Amino acid sequence: MSYHFTSEPVEDQIVTDTANLNRFDDEGFGQLMTLIFEFLVDPQQSSQLIAQLETFAGEHGVGAGALKNVVRSIIFVFKCALKKSITPAHLRSDLVLLGLSAEKADHIADLWKSNLVGLSRTAVSQTLNVNQLVDMEWRFGVTAGSSDLRKVGNTFLQVKLVVDRGTSTENIYMELTLPQFYTFLHEMEKARSTLEYFG
Repeated sequence: MSYHFTSEPVEDQIVTDTANLNRFDDEGFGQLMTLIFEFLVDPQQSSQLIAQLETFAGEHGVGAGALKNVVRSIIFVFKCALKKSITPAHLRSDLVLLGLSAEKADHIADLWKSNLVGLSRTAVSQTLNVNQLVDMEWRFGVTAGSSDLRKVGNTFLQVKLVVDRGTSTENIYMELTLPQFYTFLHEMEKARSTLEYFG
């Protein structure tokens, strides 16, 4: 089978967990999807989601472990769909292929459409946090002597960037000519204005 949300083969567990969503009545399914979408839009509330899922499991007579597997699988599908920027219609068709009823897939497609801006904003902010610029140092210089007479008197800029890679920091060193520096500065200004727009 071919899915829109991934080009990789889908694990049987994901198919099983998605099909298990059909066991919930419409009210319980709606509550569960609301909890999941609230978490996806604001992932900082992960501890709150865990508590809400435990309460949900107790109210609906579902095993907490089984519910955790279902939620993990559906979040995986949603995150892959978000990375691929698929439409609500494509998400709906993928969910039906995974074994979800058409009515429940329609409900998710509607939630996907209404939450797409918040989901995209969250995905962008998480992506930018992984490669966050922590520090920057620079030095200007002028070439005073060289075996190549054309290089004497040229200005250059040495830049040291400290980037947060998520688990550690990395130093990146660059040496730029003055025109390269102005191009780099222009790109950094564009990035800053984009961040300010989305922030």
